Amino acid sequence: MTSRLSGRPGRGLAVIASSAASTQAGAAVGAQAFAALTPIGVVAGRQLVAALVMLAVARPRFWRYTRGQWLPILGLAAFFAGMNSFLYAALERIGLGMAVTIEFLGPLAVALLFSRAPGARLRSLLCAALALGGVLLLTRPGPTSDVLGLAFAVLAAACWAGYILTNRVVGRRVPGVEGTAVATMISAAGMLPVALVIVAGTQPPLAAVGFAIIAGLLSSAVPYTLDLIVLRHISPVVFGLGMSLHPVFAALIGVIFLQEDLPLVGFAGVVLVACANALTLISRTIRPPEPDVSGSSYSGDRPARGRVRRRGLR
Repeated sequence: MTSRLSGRPGRGLAVIASSAASTQAGAAVGAQAFAALTPIGVVAGRQLVAALVMLAVARPRFWRYTRGQWLPILGLAAFFAGMNSFLYAALERIGLGMAVTIEFLGPLAVALLFSRAPGARLRSLLCAALALGGVLLLTRPGPTSDVLGLAFAVLAAACWAGYILTNRVVGRRVPGVEGTAVATMISAAGMLPVALVIVAGTQPPLAAVGFAIIAGLLSSAVPYTLDLIVLRHISPVVFGLGMSLHPVFAALIGVIFLQEDLPLVGFAGVVLVACANALTLISRTIRPPEPDVSGSSYSGDRPARGRVRRRGLR
């Protein structure tokens, strides 16, 4: 498979699209367990699966870490837990498509703020206008808007932006994926007591626990494996363009599998946000080579083969 991807951005884009679809399908499966486990319980299950996968891959020697390595790792763990918890809390209230699209504003903001390409200011304003227009079309704010659900999605976006910037620091101080793996482990460990309390109090059916585990596999193990394979053979820009499909897949899966009510104007808003991200990525191809912090393409942590493994599970 990997040899076929080399020099074939179309096939690489298809694999990344499959990764994005798997991630959003996992969120949809996890939503089936909200009634029994609550969003926090589902996130805890997903984090546990992510931690097991990451630790098996990285096998970190965390007992050798210095204080300068532990501090950003702890920050990364907090952002990791926050962005997933707030996203699932938003998903429960406003739906998958809207929650993921608003969350995507976090990495998009990082990409726009750190762009240094010629003419970047004008393109940044254009992309920001597209994204803002997309969100307005999607949310159509009014007296009946779920303000709390929208706030959760905005907090998820802020945590994703913080995760991107913190992961960059971790990638510089800790080799390979060790830092991300340990952050994932800490995040899962911190949420495990909450999950145990929820399980003890609600005694959920095994089906709900199974949904949480499947959500972890689809949203963590499968996309992580696909991303590691394809990132060695395609450019970060192609990878980022594929990741721009996340809001689109979230909207489609939400409508088809969760029976969410997303009118055509709302779907147009989703597409506008995805286009804003794609335009940001395309404009960055003319930049001089430098460390990338564009979380909208996830290339802030994985712009080249040597740094492919610095981004954790999403």
